[in-house]
Amino acid sequence: MRCAVVFAALLGVTFAGVFQMDLVKIQSKRMKMIADGTWPAYYEYKERLRARHGKASSSQPVGDYDDLEYLGNCTLGTPQQQFIVVLDTGSSNLWVPDSTCKACKHKHLYDNTKSSTFKDDGTKWSIEYGDGSNAHGIQAYETVCFGAIGTSQLCVPNTNFGRATVVKGFNQDAADGILGLAFQSLSVNNVVPPLINAVNQKLIDQPLFTVWLTKNGPVEGVRGGVFTYGAIDTTNCGPVLAYQPLSSATYWQFRIAGVAIGTTTINTKSVDVISDTGTSFLGGPKTVLDAIAAPIGARYDSSQGLYFVDCNPSTTPDIVFTIGTNTYNIQKQNYIVDFGGGQCAMAMFPMDGQGFGPAWILGDPFIRSFCNIYDIGQRRIGFAKANAN
Repeated sequence: MRCAVVFAALLGVTFAGVFQMDLVKIQSKRMKMIADGTWPAYYEYKERLRARHGKASSSQPVGDYDDLEYLGNCTLGTPQQQFIVVLDTGSSNLWVPDSTCKACKHKHLYDNTKSSTFKDDGTKWSIEYGDGSNAHGIQAYETVCFGAIGTSQLCVPNTNFGRATVVKGFNQDAADGILGLAFQSLSVNNVVPPLINAVNQKLIDQPLFTVWLTKNGPVEGVRGGVFTYGAIDTTNCGPVLAYQPLSSATYWQFRIAGVAIGTTTINTKSVDVISDTGTSFLGGPKTVLDAIAAPIGARYDSSQGLYFVDCNPSTTPDIVFTIGTNTYNIQKQNYIVDFGGGQCAMAMFPMDGQGFGPAWILGDPFIRSFCNIYDIGQRRIGFAKANAN
């Protein structure tokens, strides 16, 4: 993490600034399970749970974090206790495993008895995801810092977070918890999200953040990108191409005007989509995805929920989204995923909102192609061409 100014929160001085946090890229659970052959059985199990439980009860837009590929750090407390977290634009709550969580042996655990800035809240919270995973516990207030110990951090005093006393379904994941970057209206118990709290306290130069993601393929432990809080990232991103107003300031939700594959228009219906850093694929209506897959020769496998394709298809036209009056092209290096062993798939999965919620999730293939500028203050999202990496 790099910082444009010295942040002196520990000295009781608050300066607005620009803060940059490096991400670490990992191989997602889905990628690992496809490579070792265990994905079909797991996918069938998830689909049964979805049918049984329906949509996520806490209004979370993503049913699980199987596609997670990018992680960051945050700390809680004084002295600081460090955690690995999902920096998630598709949710709004911060939670980490508590020292009282019996099923969290392999996680970093928050211990309130070791922090002088801990303040009890006592309110119970619970988040249940569509695949049956869940977390719940007790809310509290703490000093939350974006970034790792020993780096220049964005520290936000008096931030509400969840002490997860019970966690199910996350125990084998690389992340300890989730740090949501969406709006307060989406948060469980209407708590103020950490970055919104930073904006309210005027701790960053501008009420926005920029996300730039790398294209390193199926590798682990390498630099995965940069989150820039308080400014547009002009180092890793080109000039801003356009801004699109949000259709709902809950998720980072806006409208697209159409979808094409190469020069062939597939759909010109204006629909709601969300930008989601916590999803490594594109999610969309199956009929549209089928039309995108056809000219590339991809075949849908219902047992795995994936469009498998030759690793070197003869034709690879761009996937094109129209947003406002601009077109945004996703090239093959960002939408064809190599699982190894000669097995490849398109980075997209079908989703059916049945008329409710967003029609698309624009995950990492889109964000790797175009830096996303999340403008909290003006309730809009901007796009800039991602520089080569």
